Amino acid sequence: MLYELHNFHNVLSFLNIFRYITFRTIYGGLTAFLICFILGPYVIKRLSRMQIGQFIQADGPKSHLEKEGTPTMGGILILFSIISSILLWARLDNYYVTIILLSILSFGMIGFIDDYMMLIKKRNMGLTAKGKFMLQVAVAGGISWLIYNCPDFSTRITIPFLKTLSPDLGMWYIPFATLIIVGTSNAVNLTDGLDGLAIGPIIIAAVTYMLFAYVASHINIAKYLQVQHIASCGEITIICGILAGAGLGFLWFNAHPAQVFMGDTGSIPLGAILGTIAVVTKQEIILLVVGGLFVIEALSVIIQVAYFKMSNGKRIFRMAPLHHHFELKGWPECKVIVRFWIIAITLALVSLSTLKIR
Repeated sequence: MLYELHNFHNVLSFLNIFRYITFRTIYGGLTAFLICFILGPYVIKRLSRMQIGQFIQADGPKSHLEKEGTPTMGGILILFSIISSILLWARLDNYYVTIILLSILSFGMIGFIDDYMMLIKKRNMGLTAKGKFMLQVAVAGGISWLIYNCPDFSTRITIPFLKTLSPDLGMWYIPFATLIIVGTSNAVNLTDGLDGLAIGPIIIAAVTYMLFAYVASHINIAKYLQVQHIASCGEITIICGILAGAGLGFLWFNAHPAQVFMGDTGSIPLGAILGTIAVVTKQEIILLVVGGLFVIEALSVIIQVAYFKMSNGKRIFRMAPLHHHFELKGWPECKVIVRFWIIAITLALVSLSTLKIR
C-alpha cells in the first residue's frame, strides 16, 4: 500500500524512498513490533476476561503447574501484526506476497480451530492429530501448487555447499514443498513449550531468511554468490523483517515469566510461514540448519515415540520434546531457553556461511 506513494515522488521527492526494499523492511519490522507492543496489554486482558487460559498436563514438569491459566491464543496478536504490516509495506501485486498471506491465514485458521475446540469448548483435545495433519497437508499442497505455477519459479532445489549440484524435481517439487511446509509447521508447534523458547528461534530464522531473500532478489549479489536470482523475491525480504519485528513485539510479553502464550494459533502458522519462505527463496534444504533447533525438537519426539513402542515402554529421554528432558534433569527454565537460543544463533551463522562456501 505505502509502496504506491513513490509514484508521487515528482511532487514530493522524499516519497521515492518507498521504492526501496531496505527502507520498507526496516519500517515494516518496526510497524509489526509496535502493533504487538501497543496492542499486547489489551489482547492479554481480553484473553484473561474470556478465560482463555493454558491447560497444563499433570504428567509434565511440576514447575509448569504455576503456568496454569496463563492467557493463550496470543498468536492472534502476532498474526494481526504481521498481516497488517504486510498490507502496509509490501507490494500487494507480488504473487509471492499473496501466497504467503494465504499461508498465514489458512494455517492460522487451523491453529485457531485447534485452540478453540480445546480451550473454548473445554474439550480434552482440539483437532485429532490425524485430522490436523490432513488439513495441513491439504493446505500446504495447495500453496505448493501455487508456488509451482509462479512465472519465475524454478523446480530446481539448492544443495548447501554444492552450488553446482541443483537437481530438477519437476512436478515432484509440489510434494517436496508440501513436506517442508507441513514439517516446519509441526516442528515449531512442538518447540513451543517454554516461555519464549519458540519465538526466539523464529526471530533468528526470520532474520536469516531476510538476508537469503535479499541476496536472491539482487541480480549482482546473486550472480557473485552463485545463488539463483529471483527478481520477485525482494518482497519476501520485507515479510521476513515483519516476521522478526512481530516476534520481538510478542517476545516482550512471552519472555519468562510469560504473560501470554501463542498457542497453536501462533505456532502452526509461524512454522508454515518459515517453510513457505524457505521454498520461495530456493533455500529449502538449508532450513534443516537454519531451523535446526526445531528439527532437533521434532526428532526427539519421533525417537521417543518409536523407541517407546519398540522397547515396550522404555524411554530414551526423560520426557519429549527435548526441552522437557533438560528441565527434568534440573536445568532452570531460563537456562534451557537461553542455551537453545544460543544453538539457534550458531546454526543460523553456519547456514549463512553457505552463501560464500561453494
